[in-house]
Amino acid sequence: MLAVVPPPITVRVPSKVNLHLGVGDLRDDGYHDLSTVFQALSLTDDVTVAVAEDPGVEVHGEGADSVPATQDNLAWRAVRALAEHAGLDADDLKVRVVINKGIPVAGGMAGGSADAAAALVAAAALWRLDIGREELTAVAATIGSDVPFVLHGGTALGTGRGERLVPVLTRHTFHWVLAFDRGGLSTPAVYGELDRLRAEGDPPRLGAVEPLLEALASGDPRRLGGLLGNDLQAASVSLRPALRRTLRAGVEAGALAGIVSGSGPTTAFLCEDADAALRVAAELSGAGVCRTVRVAHGPVPGAKVVSDDTAPRPTTPPD
Repeated sequence: MLAVVPPPITVRVPSKVNLHLGVGDLRDDGYHDLSTVFQALSLTDDVTVAVAEDPGVEVHGEGADSVPATQDNLAWRAVRALAEHAGLDADDLKVRVVINKGIPVAGGMAGGSADAAAALVAAAALWRLDIGREELTAVAATIGSDVPFVLHGGTALGTGRGERLVPVLTRHTFHWVLAFDRGGLSTPAVYGELDRLRAEGDPPRLGAVEPLLEALASGDPRRLGGLLGNDLQAASVSLRPALRRTLRAGVEAGALAGIVSGSGPTTAFLCEDADAALRVAAELSGAGVCRTVRVAHGPVPGAKVVSDDTAPRPTTPPD
């Protein structure tokens, strides 16, 4: 008799850029209070979860050598967390997680969090769990601060550690050029550097987020460009001084504004429109200030199933 095995589930998940990232003081639990506006971008990872007798993680694509293919991988931790939430045996997961990366590793664009969000959606579909997106969001928040946002996508205001989300109205597709640095930056190291700089009396903190929310609602990229801000940028530049040159080169190439994405070191440049983004990308790629560039747009949806094969597959029984 043939055994019925569910087909692999592939989920596509976006990257993110922080349009506004206000960082509060260090809390007793080791985190900082944040006030941030996320936007999901069209630069994506694909994550496939499949039934397998040889469980584990495979990583391919952008920066794959720097991503752990072990149980420390955030996507694997997400699958395990969902299994525990659903009452399944998390110590006997007969699944394989295959990650195809387009998002830079340790680049400040939530690449690891994106993979975790995708793994949650894929595993829930593979196991045919009766679980809504809000319940999945609660699981996501236990894995990482950015995981809930990339699960939902769009544009959102995040508070707390960034995991408490309120959707933000946008009336425009915004066009970005992303400059990938030649190495990554550790998020804890960047936050630690910010704490050190503040202890020395520098740098100034971002102001209120409301003007940026109004700019998003207006749909005017020029207005938005003048309001982009990131409290972590000074710390990222302190650790990676060459980012000053990258930020300057992007604006000189014609971008409306440039900003370090999250904890960096990826830099994101807002452009007037799609044609302007292509021109800025071409000039920036020849400036020798980064490893490579990508063009992206946002906002885009969050993690979503993209595999079409939903019928169970019969398999030949063992002899």
